[in-house]
Amino acid sequence: MESILFQASIYLLAALIIVPVAARFGLGSVLGYLAAGIMIGPVLHLVGNETADLQHFAEFGVVLMLFLIGLELEPKALWSMRHKLIGQGGLQVGATTLTIGLLAWALGLEWQTGLTLGMMFSLSSTAIVLQSLNERKLMETAGGRSTFAVLLTQDIAVIPMLALIPLLTLDSLAKLHPASDIAGGPDAALEGMAGTVLAYVDGLPGWGFTLMTLAIVAAIILGGHYLIRPVFRYIHAAKLRELSMFCALLIVMSIAFGMILVGLSPALGTFLAGVVLANSEFRHQLQADIEPFKGLLLGLFFITVGAGINFATFYAQPFSILGLTLGVIVLKGLVLYALSRLFRMQGRDRWLFTFSLAQAGEFGFVIVSFAVQQAVMPVAVSEIALLIISLSMLLTPLLFIAFERIAARIARQRGTDPEADVIDHHGSVIIVGVGRFGQVVNRLVRNSGVSTTVIDSDMATIDLLRRFGVKGFFGDPTQPELLQSAGLAKARVLVVAVDDKLAATKIVTYARQSRPDLHIVARARDRVHVFELFAAGANDIVREMFDSSIRAGRYVLENTGFTEFEAAEISKAFFHHDRASVRDLAEFWIPGLPLEKNAAYLARARELNKELETALIAGLDQGSTPEAGKDVLTGS
Repeated sequence: MESILFQASIYLLAALIIVPVAARFGLGSVLGYLAAGIMIGPVLHLVGNETADLQHFAEFGVVLMLFLIGLELEPKALWSMRHKLIGQGGLQVGATTLTIGLLAWALGLEWQTGLTLGMMFSLSSTAIVLQSLNERKLMETAGGRSTFAVLLTQDIAVIPMLALIPLLTLDSLAKLHPASDIAGGPDAALEGMAGTVLAYVDGLPGWGFTLMTLAIVAAIILGGHYLIRPVFRYIHAAKLRELSMFCALLIVMSIAFGMILVGLSPALGTFLAGVVLANSEFRHQLQADIEPFKGLLLGLFFITVGAGINFATFYAQPFSILGLTLGVIVLKGLVLYALSRLFRMQGRDRWLFTFSLAQAGEFGFVIVSFAVQQAVMPVAVSEIALLIISLSMLLTPLLFIAFERIAARIARQRGTDPEADVIDHHGSVIIVGVGRFGQVVNRLVRNSGVSTTVIDSDMATIDLLRRFGVKGFFGDPTQPELLQSAGLAKARVLVVAVDDKLAATKIVTYARQSRPDLHIVARARDRVHVFELFAAGANDIVREMFDSSIRAGRYVLENTGFTEFEAAEISKAFFHHDRASVRDLAEFWIPGLPLEKNAAYLARARELNKELETALIAGLDQGSTPEAGKDVLTGS
């Protein structure tokens, strides 16, 4: 007990000291965790052999992270990524495996070993990359979404890789290290009922294993729809927060364990469960319960990676190992860069895609261990491979720093904002402009269960939205192609809430020409802008200060002798009359002619002012509100 507490104190203290320093210098938390592991491991030798066992436990943080990512993805969003999963992801895994495999074979290794190394180095670090993308608010960019699609493909690819490795056994290694002499295999760690189940699954024929896999996937989907919801309602009725947390962890752990029993990726299973629960009313509760465990375990995982680096092997041949590590990063980077050009990625997205995936990943540790057990990879080669994986992961934060430098240079050279995001989400309502006005509209509509697509030309505004968990897209909404990519052809409502009067009128004009049946709600700066937007084809036009001014006027009336009821009735009467008046005055408006020089407009405005005074008095005397103007410009 004392030993466990001491070791836990060492890990926590190292993280508390080193990670804030790394974050303060802009190096990111991941590099801080890795540095903390190196400090307490290879440097100070405060931790020892327990690091490897602890790392297997900490890998559960990756499982939790993918579950949380799944909660953010609706099934429709996942389906929309299918081209990236098959195209970008599949080509990356295949091309990297072939390139590194051929190079390893050319260097004198057996082709089986070379192919295994190629598969291993084709995988990237899901934990480090996603953590770094989230920290830098890059997940919602086009490059970030492509990176995530490739990472998801890699996690799926681990399954066929593990199935292929036993077919690559080298007779020379099998004779030196029989299977019975190899300790620490996954079967040895499972006892009792778990071992019995695993033995049963191993004895199934190919078609039986396929049916078992489909059955588990179906159980996850059906359980998410029909079982988890009633269970959460039952737990919620107990009014005990810790029970909700227990239930969330039980869901993730049971799914992960079930996937491990049949030889599938636990991360893939929990990701699928998260996608199934993305539309659940308990999604936010699940996120709140699991997020702290995810952060703690991921931090612990990065520390164990740093602590587990074998510097003795590195010191024996430092230049060779460092050269091989850089060689792997460069080769993967070239493949990724070629794919980014093939799929027409631009500017900073291209470099983000290239740099973020150039390292090896944590699943490489699993493949190396399994390849040694199956007599596919010599122990000496495996030690070097493990060191290359660890060093490449250690260099990943530096790759992100290099990306930020290149992105900043691109922005300076072009003198413009970054390229517009690729819009991969189409809501039934498109909101253009999310400043003070548009944000309120978006919050009201989204919280009412209506999906929205948010666009703004200010990158800082989009970044701010993303910090609060609101998905937004950067781009110039006055460009017709951007509106079309946002789903203008199928949207039900377009909300134009931009500050620029000319831009708002331009957007409304194009939208009306493109979609005569579209309902357009537009924000107006003043009365003249109302007329312009009405002529452009807007259905509902709202002056940005109109409603708030009426509310302020009502407060004034309440504090000058009117009752609350009287003030409210006068305000309603004013609202309806002014709405009708603007529609009336629109007939007298002449584009380009100032209102004060438009004699017909001024004469009609005077008449309407007299009618307004009469309407307010009549409405107050009768205790009712005139209902004029129901079919005219709402709120203007």
